[in-house]
Amino acid sequence: MEFTHFNAEGLPKMVDVGDKEETERVAIAYGKITAKKETINLIRDGKIKKGDVLSVAQVAGIMAAKKTSDIIPMTHNIFLTSVDMTFNYGEDFIEVYSKVKTTSSTGVEIEALNSVTTALLTIYDMAKAVDRAMVIEDVKLIKKTGGKSGVFLRKIKGKVVSVNISETKGVVKVPIDKGEFIEGFGLKDDAHAGKWHRQVSLLGVESIDKMKREGLDDLQLGDFAENITTSGILLYELPIGTKLKVGECELEVTQIGKKCHEGCAIKKKVGDCVMPREGIFARVLKGGVIKAGDDIEIM
Repeated sequence: MEFTHFNAEGLPKMVDVGDKEETERVAIAYGKITAKKETINLIRDGKIKKGDVLSVAQVAGIMAAKKTSDIIPMTHNIFLTSVDMTFNYGEDFIEVYSKVKTTSSTGVEIEALNSVTTALLTIYDMAKAVDRAMVIEDVKLIKKTGGKSGVFLRKIKGKVVSVNISETKGVVKVPIDKGEFIEGFGLKDDAHAGKWHRQVSLLGVESIDKMKREGLDDLQLGDFAENITTSGILLYELPIGTKLKVGECELEVTQIGKKCHEGCAIKKKVGDCVMPREGIFARVLKGGVIKAGDDIEIM
């Protein structure tokens, strides 16, 4: 492999990207900070004395993305068109995602990674008075698109949180111990199963947590009519055609989001429906049983 950040004299240089085609480029980075359960509860409940931790971390992450070329010597000063931060709570951790966009002749992977790292450092800084043992870990690039090298998608694992079913459409689904998924059809006895492209619906618990942070604390698994509630994967960022191994089954992503029909019982119950924005749909390529705790792998 040829390294391009050195000139003829062997000294560092910034690569000339003037002749490269300008394309839309997107990068998503991830990182996590682990802490005591008590610390996470203080952050979630807004009881850290320095202020609203995640609001400050979000602003810090956005600012860091824009200032990357001031910090990392050989990066280019890129005009960013969007920076979007997402935070997910666990029992003893907080996950941070940063999605950065531009239309440029070079990518924004470093901007996304810098954004996540700075947000995590901000969380540490604001909460260190109560927990200096916090650990920042697992910072990595999840996905990038655009440019000559095309798409990069890290093969990451998620988990099935719940399998949910309903006998009719337009209502919430209820969790079951395990589900039998039929090849080319969907979840046995579920109202949405059939010989079409939306045989199975999936929604991340991360999306449900967003709604809880907006005040919908009583949300239950299946309330957005998802067949499979997941964790650990940003489902709505998966390209159509992505194949997933879920428990004994293989699924293929066929659609990202949907139009919420008028009179939707789900929206009436919870006040908003995240499924049209962040839910995904799939067909069953290989049937079998799926249950809570099963691994999800990008194939």
